[in-house]
Amino acid sequence: MVEAQTWTTRRMSNPRLLSLDSNDQLLDIPATPPSDQRNNNNNVIGSNNFLTTCFIIASWYFSNIGVLLLNKYLLSFYGYRYPIFLTMLHMLSCAAYSYAAINLLQIVPFQQIHSKKQFLKILALSAIFCFSVVCGNTSLKYIPISFNQAIGATTPFFTAIFAFLITCKKETAEVYLALLPVVLGIVISTNSEPLFHLFGFLVCVGSTAGRALKSVVQGIILTSDSEKLHSMNLLLYMAPLAAMILLPFSLYIEGNVFVITLEKARSDPFIVFLLAGNATVAYLVNLTNFLVTKHTSALTLQVLGNAKAAVAAVVSVLIFRNPVTVMGMTGFGVTVMGVVFYSEAKKRSKGASH
Repeated sequence: MVEAQTWTTRRMSNPRLLSLDSNDQLLDIPATPPSDQRNNNNNVIGSNNFLTTCFIIASWYFSNIGVLLLNKYLLSFYGYRYPIFLTMLHMLSCAAYSYAAINLLQIVPFQQIHSKKQFLKILALSAIFCFSVVCGNTSLKYIPISFNQAIGATTPFFTAIFAFLITCKKETAEVYLALLPVVLGIVISTNSEPLFHLFGFLVCVGSTAGRALKSVVQGIILTSDSEKLHSMNLLLYMAPLAAMILLPFSLYIEGNVFVITLEKARSDPFIVFLLAGNATVAYLVNLTNFLVTKHTSALTLQVLGNAKAAVAAVVSVLIFRNPVTVMGMTGFGVTVMGVVFYSEAKKRSKGASH
């Protein structure tokens, strides 16, 4: 008779299961945490994500408003009246920090330029970028930040114009109607600005138009998948090109600004701190733009941008005490509301087209 094989005898027949010595390892399966503990872990993670997002948004506001305040202080109050050279320092800072962020910290993957054609496109964008930033910094010598921000809020108006002129892209009637309060508001602000300066107004309009032109041209010339660059990589290539473009203009228009800056640094070392801090904050503007979009969305960045102009205007008035009028503030408010209406109309237009 064959003996019935029990579980014990089957186990005893396997020599690997006969005994466990000290060298054998047991699989330690952790116990499943209770539901309340899992919920607590999820709450901690959600709280950490929320705090991180709040910190990034606060950093975005600090850098965007901080660079405006530092530029205004340097160019109007401190007496460092060299906006082209100051912009060149911004570009050099962006180039150095971008290299460290991409190649050392590896915040985003490094992308190479694959063709001469792509390089020429980036060079064209760099030239437009130079024009926009230099005009914006120059305007701060002559007009207050509040008026500068009111003019800058009209960027959607120029974007729609350039998109129509260059690409023949037509928007819906609702989008164009939303632009009317944008223009109306800046007309009211201009007529009511106590510190109006014609040259400052014109170069600020030029800066706003250049910013809109760059966004339109960038959407046209860097469209193929092989030529698209991440915003951080695009800054890595544009910044040194922009610095090289600005160098001869700075030397020709502003004179021997290098020697002047060194002499100022010898007499007042505080200017070294101001210039270094200003250049660093200028890079943080680009870095926080990327981080806000990464942790929230491009729409959130747009909403923050609409609010930033008003916050920057209020902060600058509190710090620099420039006079404002009720009509000027009303015009600024009308422009900001027009930008909000424009954003909503664009969103509905895209949703309908899809």
